Amino acid sequence: MRRADSSPVGIRVLQYVALAAFIVFLAFPLLWLLSTALKTPRELALTDPTWIPDNPTLANFSDAFGEQDLVGAAARSLVVALFSSVITVLVSLPAAYAMARYRSLVNRVAIGWVLVSQVFPFILIIIPLFMILRDIGLINTLPGLVAVHVTFTLPFALWMLQGYVRAVPRELEEAAAVDGATRLRSIASVVAPLLMPGVVATLLFAFISSWNEFMFALVILQDPGVMTLPLTLVRFTGPEGVARLGPLAAASLMATIPSLIFFAIIQRRLKSGLMAGAVKG
Repeated sequence: MRRADSSPVGIRVLQYVALAAFIVFLAFPLLWLLSTALKTPRELALTDPTWIPDNPTLANFSDAFGEQDLVGAAARSLVVALFSSVITVLVSLPAAYAMARYRSLVNRVAIGWVLVSQVFPFILIIIPLFMILRDIGLINTLPGLVAVHVTFTLPFALWMLQGYVRAVPRELEEAAAVDGATRLRSIASVVAPLLMPGVVATLLFAFISSWNEFMFALVILQDPGVMTLPLTLVRFTGPEGVARLGPLAAASLMATIPSLIFFAIIQRRLKSGLMAGAVKG
């Protein structure tokens, strides 16, 4: 009996140890970034880096905010990311429903093209993309960057959402139709609550993709007054092109805060959506 009782305890301990190791593995880059941001230039120049700063300082944070417009760049990145993620979900959700519910040769071809489009490297279309945006007057503008982010986030978002739609049984909509509900009514009352986890996951994916995107922003945005946060972080270089690690680490640490806040807010919606889906199912 003792062996039977001790075995689950041992497994539980191993689970907690594995979970703690995984959390440390994920948190290590953030902790190292914090350590670098608090170090003095002398400590950063050491051959053998130290884990914990000997003399922690906040000078790197003040230098970062003093040298670059981090607040303005973060605000522009936030606007671009929010608009890109919301537009992506609004466009991909009805398209995903149509692809999942109305199966035909056209839908199968569309799904295949969505997958194939993700294979080609985006660098191949930089020049044509730049020329198109230049001709329509969207170069060096945030709406142009939003349009590009939506365009390249949409295929994967569509693929994600159509999988969630297919997971919703058709019988639920048929039962709602028997009760007299129209298709729009059944979609809004039955399907939409069950799709909430997928919508939230897609929204989070689109937001993070837009927030961290660098390559398209580098090509489209040329004026420092409209540059997003990833482009602003690149500007922390010395006279010889060498990165200034202290201010760069401080600015990068501050750049992670909005995405963490957005994830914390959206995580509650994800949990509530999972609970609603469990109840509705």
